[in-house]
Amino acid sequence: MGEIHNLIEARGRAGALDAGIERSFVEAAAQYMGDEDTTLSFAYSGWAQCALPHRRLADDQPWEISIERTRLVVEPGRKPRSEEGPLDFVGVPFGAHARLILLYLQTEAIRTGSREIELGRSLRDWLSRIGVSVGGKTAKLVKDQAERISRCRLTFHIQGGKSVGLINQSIMDGALFVEDTEEGSGKPMLSMARLSEGFFEQLQKHPVPLEEAAIKAINNNPGALDCYLWLAYRLHALPAAKLVTWKALKAQFGCGYREVYHFKARWPSALKLALAVYPDAQVDIVDEGVILKSSRPPVRPRVQSIR
Repeated sequence: MGEIHNLIEARGRAGALDAGIERSFVEAAAQYMGDEDTTLSFAYSGWAQCALPHRRLADDQPWEISIERTRLVVEPGRKPRSEEGPLDFVGVPFGAHARLILLYLQTEAIRTGSREIELGRSLRDWLSRIGVSVGGKTAKLVKDQAERISRCRLTFHIQGGKSVGLINQSIMDGALFVEDTEEGSGKPMLSMARLSEGFFEQLQKHPVPLEEAAIKAINNNPGALDCYLWLAYRLHALPAAKLVTWKALKAQFGCGYREVYHFKARWPSALKLALAVYPDAQVDIVDEGVILKSSRPPVRPRVQSIR
């Protein structure tokens, strides 16, 4: 258990705050520690190495990120402005809501063993369970990100030795839009999604189990969500301590930063927030970057269950 968790256990929230620990880290750790929910979520391991953008890009701008042997390419989709009108770009998915929707899709696919996933009320219920109130402005944001995910072409290219996986495979190869009668807007909403066969196969082969309680505590921070998934994927498989330099970290997590020193000054906050919901993680921040040490996975083997 990390320092922050020991402090909260021994002296409570107030004691941790009195010790000089930032409030956001204390609140996340305390919420996680007090959550008895053992439900799991699942994500494809490729997301642990390459993630979506944190902020909105121009609607016609693609997104590309490449780390070691993994490359993610996201091309924005289009939709008709009217029945016979021109096609407009809808933009690539971004931010925390896009990540949460993708987590839901992947978790449901693992839970049901099916490529076809119901959204609508089921997605709203799941988001509510992890602390996202889907109403008003938030409902519009969720609907927008769901449409971006459904229409974009999102491809992982994975190089392993002489083989390459998931070439030109979209995450989804089908979606059903229906009128949103519940909100009375008359605008279409995503009701059903079908994962592509290639992505579904890779997800089944390479799932990363995550604690829903951890996701709930950091649900509004895309950087922390990315860090948590990365640590859950990397730490338990390390044979020895490994230094990851700031340059390498910026390439993976800091595409939006112009200089390494800008990234170095800001990114540790996201990392510390992820560590607040992963007590067994052993990570040291040093001048050269971060040192990852072999750690227990957040989800113990044979304790993996989902609703």
